[in-house]
Amino acid sequence: MQNELLSTTDAAQRLGISRGSLYDWLAQSDAGTFVLRGRPVTISYLQGGAKGQGRIRIEANEVERLKELMRVRPQPTRRRQTPTPRKHYPGITVKPGLPDF
Repeated sequence: MQNELLSTTDAAQRLGISRGSLYDWLAQSDAGTFVLRGRPVTISYLQGGAKGQGRIRIEANEVERLKELMRVRPQPTRRRQTPTPRKHYPGITVKPGLPDF
């Protein structure tokens, strides 16, 4: 299964996306602008034909790698420190209250 070549239809089905989205991902990857979950990603695929206009094939391990990059892992929430009340106000140089006349 590791060296199995998948058609775009099979690869898109395994990734859970449409075939058109897969073609869009490949075009973005070729341009160097494809980002998946905040990371730049390059997709490795094969394209036959005399001028590179043949059918696109993607290895099964490449599809599995993309699936792992798509996987959502729970992130622990960071505890926030409660703000400490300020007793002094920076920039205020006069005594608070009503002015003396």
